[in-house]
Formats: sequence, C-alpha cells, structure tokens
Amino acid sequence: MAALELKNSVWLDRPKYEAAETHYHEVIAKRHSGLRIEGSPAPVTNISSELEKACDAIKQTLKTQTPASSTADVEGRVSKLEKENAELKAAVKALETRIAALEGKKQEQAVKTPEAPKQAPPPKQETAKQAADDDNFDLFGSEDEEETAAAQELRQKRLDDYAKKKATKPALVPKSTIILEVKPWDDETNMDEIEEKVRSIHADGLVWGWSKRVPHCYGIFKLQINCVVEDDKVGTDFLEENITAFESHVQSVDIIAFNKI
Repeated sequence: MAALELKNSVWLDRPKYEAAETHYHEVIAKRHSGLRIEGSPAPVTNISSELEKACDAIKQTLKTQTPASSTADVEGRVSKLEKENAELKAAVKALETRIAALEGKKQEQAVKTPEAPKQAPPPKQETAKQAADDDNFDLFGSEDEEETAAAQELRQKRLDDYAKKKATKPALVPKSTIILEVKPWDDETNMDEIEEKVRSIHADGLVWGWSKRVPHCYGIFKLQINCVVEDDKVGTDFLEENITAFESHVQSVDIIAFNKI
C-alpha cells in the first residue's frame, strides 16, 4: 500500500524528461544562432526537418538516460524493511520473555535456599606437651632462678648512683625573651639618654640585649630594645613600671614580642 501511494505521488522519471527538454532547447538555440552541432548536418531552413531532428535527439537522450530508481525497486526495499522490522520485534519479545523467566527462577531459588548458619570454630585441643608444661609450671620459681646477693648489691648500687646524679643535676630555669618599644615625648628627646636610662635598670634574672631606633611619626623615633628574663624573677610589670618611671623622657612602653626560650 505504501509503495502504491509513493508511486502515485512521486514523479520518478522527472530528471530524465528535464534533461531531454534542456537538450532540445540547446539544439534549437544553436541552430537559430547559426552554430553547427558536432555530428549534425548543416542547418536548414525547413521547420519540419528541424522538429524531426529535435524529436530524434529527445528520443536518443531518453534511451541513454539511466533512471534514478524504479517503482519495483522501491516496493522491494519497503517490503524488505517491513520484514526486518517484524523480525526485530519478534526477537526483542522473545528476549524479554526469557529474561522474565530467569528472574522468576532466581527468586524461587532464593526463597527455597535459606542462608546456612555460621558454625563456630571447633575448640582448640591442647596437646600433651602443652598440658605437661602447664603441670610443671612453678608459680614461685626455683632457688636456681633467684638473684644472688652479689647481683642484688650491684643493682642497688646503680640505683643509688642514679638517684644521686639526678639530685645534683641543676633544675631547668624557665626563661623568656622580650622586645620592648619605648616612645619619647617629642623629637627633641635624646634617644641615647633614654637607652642609657633603660639599661640602668638592673635585677637578678634580667639581661639586656640589642637595641635599635625605629621611625615613629613626624620625625620622631622610638626605641626597640631586647632583653632576656627569668620568668620566676622578672616579669613584664616590673619592666614597665621601672621604664615609665623616667617621666621626663618616656611617654609610654609597649611589649611587641614575648617568646619562651
């Protein structure tokens, strides 16, 4: 049915007739222009002879043209495609049926076969040698295994020496390194005098280190000075109180770094 509708609605020989018509118009145009077509006689003025020659040319062109396709070929191809489509549908349906059967069989086997309980491993049997060794075990040990008096004396001597050495070892003193920043009142304050006054502070566990001038603002410099202190003897409050005591030179004191050693 589809092949018949395709035959009625499609002009399959159209390219053949279009080529013949084109050839016809070319022959007429060349003859009227006085050109001689290769393989054809000289033009004549008789219209009937020209029409006969044009018809012959059209017939020759129709004979030499190869049709693009025929109705029989189209019908054969459509039939072949329909047959292949039906075969594919049948194969897919057979596969779906087989898969469903396999899934049902698998579920039935899972229901029929319960999971086997895990068996506990058998207890280990003691060998005769292990039992004999357990029977011969002496809880308190024998006299041969006891330490001799000389060995006990040597061990005690070593313990005493270690305790004495540990007692004489000096205890570790916790220390810290501090960087102080001392700011003057103005740019007219003598920074050398400020450093001299700061270093004049002495205390047990206090050691002064490096120092430098750092720009502050408006041409004013501030003093940064480093010191190492023993934590149990010297604190930051002690340093701040003693430095700010120089009221004529020192405006304020800040701690910019504090690290344990």
